[in-house]
Amino acid sequence: MKDVAFGQYYPVSSFVHKLDPRLKLVFLIAFIVAIFLANNFYGLAACAAVLILTIAFSRVPIWKVLRSVRAVLFLVLFTTALNVLFYGGETVYAHWGIFTITKEGIIFSAFLVLRIMLLVMCSSMLTYTTTPVALTDGLESLLTPLKWIRFPVHALALIMSLALRMIPSLMEETERIKNAQKARGADFESGGLIKRVKAIVPILIPLLLSSFRRADELGEAMESRCYMGDKHRTKYKKLRFSWRDLLAFLLGAALVTGVVLLRVYLGATV
Repeated sequence: MKDVAFGQYYPVSSFVHKLDPRLKLVFLIAFIVAIFLANNFYGLAACAAVLILTIAFSRVPIWKVLRSVRAVLFLVLFTTALNVLFYGGETVYAHWGIFTITKEGIIFSAFLVLRIMLLVMCSSMLTYTTTPVALTDGLESLLTPLKWIRFPVHALALIMSLALRMIPSLMEETERIKNAQKARGADFESGGLIKRVKAIVPILIPLLLSSFRRADELGEAMESRCYMGDKHRTKYKKLRFSWRDLLAFLLGAALVTGVVLLRVYLGATV
């Protein structure tokens, strides 16, 4: 859980931190669309260049962004192995029974790994540069039209805000419980897979109890302060677009346009 970047905020004053959270959400959606539209390495290179530019202007250490990939490292390795061993192709390098290593399989695996890494890093950049409160305010503002059909937009934003705030707390609680169990002689690192899964039970049960207790205390605190949802609520900070948001919007539009042009004129790599 130390590798989970989602929900963690890196406090620093930068160009990216000062962007409107609504624009950041739209930019993230545009970036994800560009990643999935890219069907060659030139398109992914364009996405990677924009991501590197964003990291540079955000002043977030590059090692923190790369560390977020460790949370999905097993998924990356597993999908890579499956595609390398089972992806069909014309240029065969090796063949053992049902396993076949081809040039096309290696290229497709590399393409897939780059796509997953870009997705994870761009998502982590959103939470590194945006506070949970600003993120939920931006989401609530973007979903305002849904209020016309009586969709509980404020409740959804509140749930998201509480979930983001609970992630660091759950990480700290997990580490504390794990250290306490180790002090009592628990072993979480030796043995086979079944033994390790069984060793997690003494961590999960106290963690679930602690989570329910925190949720109950939070509910009572909100009730004692007469929380009434979105009725007659005002905002302390008003969201306003600035020249920074215009530049970011133009960059996102240029990225999607460039990826589409590369897709049309250069064709597919995989």
